[in-house]
Amino acid sequence: MQAMSSEGLSASPPPPQAVIGMQYGVAHPISLAGPTEFDIERTLELEKFLVEAGLYESKEEAAKREEVLHRIGQIVKDWVKQLTQLRGYTDQMVEDANALIFTFGSYRLGVHGPGAEIDTLCVGPSYVNREEDFFFVLHNILAEMEEVTELQPVPDAHVPVMKFKFDGISIDLLYASVSLLVVPEDLDISDVSLLYNIDEPTVRSLSGCRDVDQILKLVPNVEHFCTTLRCLRFWAKRRGVYSNVIGFLGGVNWALLVARVCQLYPNAVPSMLVSRFFRVYTQWRWPNPVMLCAIEEDELGFGVWDPRKNPCDRTHHMPVITPAYPCMNSSYNVSKSTLRVMMEQFQHGNKICEEIQLDKARWCTLFEPYLFFESYKNYLQVDIVAVDADDLRAWKGWVESRLRQLTLMIERDNLEMLQWHPYPHEYVDTTKQCAHSAFFMGFQRKKGEKLNGHRFDIQGTVDEFKQSIVDMYIFGKPGMEFYVSHVRRRRLPSYVFPDGYKRPRRSRVLAQQHDHEVSATSSGERHLKRKNDLGGGSPEKRLSIIPHKAGSASPETLDKCVGMEVVESNSGELEPGDASNSSVITNVTSITSVFEKFDI
Repeated sequence: MQAMSSEGLSASPPPPQAVIGMQYGVAHPISLAGPTEFDIERTLELEKFLVEAGLYESKEEAAKREEVLHRIGQIVKDWVKQLTQLRGYTDQMVEDANALIFTFGSYRLGVHGPGAEIDTLCVGPSYVNREEDFFFVLHNILAEMEEVTELQPVPDAHVPVMKFKFDGISIDLLYASVSLLVVPEDLDISDVSLLYNIDEPTVRSLSGCRDVDQILKLVPNVEHFCTTLRCLRFWAKRRGVYSNVIGFLGGVNWALLVARVCQLYPNAVPSMLVSRFFRVYTQWRWPNPVMLCAIEEDELGFGVWDPRKNPCDRTHHMPVITPAYPCMNSSYNVSKSTLRVMMEQFQHGNKICEEIQLDKARWCTLFEPYLFFESYKNYLQVDIVAVDADDLRAWKGWVESRLRQLTLMIERDNLEMLQWHPYPHEYVDTTKQCAHSAFFMGFQRKKGEKLNGHRFDIQGTVDEFKQSIVDMYIFGKPGMEFYVSHVRRRRLPSYVFPDGYKRPRRSRVLAQQHDHEVSATSSGERHLKRKNDLGGGSPEKRLSIIPHKAGSASPETLDKCVGMEVVESNSGELEPGDASNSSVITNVTSITSVFEKFDI
């Protein structure tokens, strides 16, 4: 019987060479083995692939980023000096007044690509606050600069942020007011004393920089870590599992997962680390947490992740703990549905890496895009519209941030008998006269569940979701609308496909990659499956949907709101009939509702 490590990974006991002196993190390494010639060759091939995939920025873009950061640094220094003078401080205080810009995220880790945003933190003195000075005074200064475009303050976010482009470079700017009258140029952002007498939003703002610094200190080889992380970030985006907002994993989550694998294999090179990444996390026994170091005890009164004391921490499905105090679960957005999707993708990646190790596949195979729109027969389509691009940017950000709640609510109300797969990619219908954005979720029957006679009432769930969107959004404008529609695979809009075309049927390769289809081992079984997919088969498998009255839905939606037939196929998927059903918000102050009940 295999031994169970302290981290929940099913593994053999640590090898004899994994002595205490070589330990990284909270447990012994799994292996101290270094690379073979084959591993070195595969690493060179991987690095070549990453370069050819265009994942590295040019020297010119790197220089421009440095120039932009220097400009922003000077802007915030001048801003603080201006406020210091306006508030009547002495000339010496005005001269000493200072603010600093720190970077974190992919830029600080050195794994950003061309066009990537720069996560930045402005640290200012105690008398310069976030609410008025940052989101009003500095916002107005930036708004008057011709280099600044797409300026979007998000003061009510979990981590308050100001988003904008400066000379074409995307910037996410946070602010932290620390308990210092003068911010020194050599400020140590990792010093825990910075956390004295500050509020929790400020702690969260500081955590990004503090966590990145700790990650870089806790990995055995920074260069190998960065190459591996760059690779896994690219893989996650290609496979549709890169998005903290939707409920998958974001930048810091992937960095922590990769860093832990680097600790477990301290002498491995990137090709080995990529392979070990999938091997480790296909075996990981969630919700056992991933940690780079022991969790520091409560020093200053801030809460830390501790499921023994905090009941809400026990509900987390995929804990990935940040290393800097206060240690928190960075992946609290992960749901049962998104964890299932990620585990399927880990298994797929592990299989490809095994083939690469056997010289039966190349790295390009690992990064083949996930064919989301060939993987399900039923989808929810969420259309978000506004009068212009500026309105859409704010409205879309709010709705997108709530889509995870829609998934959780449907899971809750339908006893998790349907499996949902939110997709993090955004799509745009360029034929619309208004500004438009769309997101999609695939869904299917939970494998092994018998649903005969069970009714799924999506109407109430969607109405509740819509109402929460309207009630909580305080910046609504005329023309801000969103629609939730049920659409079958064969009627997906053309703009979600490359070059606007639709594949006529699922490819054989896809069927082998994913478990959404049931294998047919004989011609008779294949014939029966095809018959059911087309809507044939036994009468008791025919399911009906009872549509609600349309009310005052918009004309664009009324033509979709007709009766619909659903067929349960042998594959466990739900096959809709010829029409879609929609749930509509005509604007953020007036609601209409059209959806359906699934009678199963």
